[in-house]
Amino acid sequence: MRQDPTTLEDTWLTRAKRLLALAETGQHFTKDPFDRERYDEIASMAQAMLADLGRVPVSRIEGLISDHAGGYATPSIDIRGAVIRGGSILLVRERLDGLWAMPGGFADIGSSPAEDIEREVWEEAGLRVRAQHLFALRHKARHPYPPDARDFNKLFFLCDEDGTDTPQWGAETSDAAFFSLDKLPELSLVRNIHADVTAAFQAHSMGQPQTHFD
Repeated sequence: MRQDPTTLEDTWLTRAKRLLALAETGQHFTKDPFDRERYDEIASMAQAMLADLGRVPVSRIEGLISDHAGGYATPSIDIRGAVIRGGSILLVRERLDGLWAMPGGFADIGSSPAEDIEREVWEEAGLRVRAQHLFALRHKARHPYPPDARDFNKLFFLCDEDGTDTPQWGAETSDAAFFSLDKLPELSLVRNIHADVTAAFQAHSMGQPQTHFD
């Protein structure tokens, strides 16, 4: 099921990110030294715009955005897993901000999204699971996450447990537990928002869950 395409991200942030992506692609493919100078200047201007919008130093923006494979600027991939047991959802407390999220992280090269999320749940919560259904594929900028200089596609999987072990946190987390929808802890909004958790419960309750995508 396709979601409303209206973007919730600030228009100028969207434009600055797109401008930087076009400049980086031009930097990679151009063979003309004068064009290279122009693309370099455009990239610097776009980075300065992002820094102004985020009220952070330009050096921080430069550090957030890595070189793009093949020369094309493409979105990063964030993967999250929903494990629901007895009407409660598994959340982990992130060491970086002390807030809670569905287990997950960046997609890794060399493995599939399903393999990625099964590994993430094991590493962050100590539970063996199997990815069963992709219930949402979101463009981060189109939803009320905090503004981000980077661009993300977010994949959300329903996962089934292999057993009912007690969650155990890992190196990147400081706690792991199951929570009911009406007693959620404070969420790490850069990773997941309340609507993501609600969508997980809705998908779990359906016999044939739909996949929501932007």
